[in-house]
Amino acid sequence: MRLLLLVLLLPIAAHAQGAAVTDAAIALGDSIYHSGGCQRCHGQKGAGANNGPSLVSGPWVQHAGSYEAIVATITNGVPRDKVKDASRRFPMGPRGGPMNLDDAQVQAVAAYVWSISRAKTAPAAP
Repeated sequence: MRLLLLVLLLPIAAHAQGAAVTDAAIALGDSIYHSGGCQRCHGQKGAGANNGPSLVSGPWVQHAGSYEAIVATITNGVPRDKVKDASRRFPMGPRGGPMNLDDAQVQAVAAYVWSISRAKTAPAAP
């Protein structure tokens, strides 16, 4: 019975993460995250640093944490006037700032961030 339930729930779990979250995309995103500017602000393991919030724990700051919202945030960045945590001094540049990620790279980084962020919680109600 448990196996049947698991098999029935697998399509729901796959849909929740987005079709673009594959092992290959996560691996590419991991490589881009750690070789580019992402880890400088969000920390080597995504645990947060002086300039960027944790991607692995605590509530989401800018959005609710869906794969699509992560893609949108990486694509559009977070201008200084839209940064919701006043302790963060710098904006997040669109497409990884100087990295100028293309769409496939943005989606790969988003897949990696989505994969490491499953313990995060919804943002606090205003």
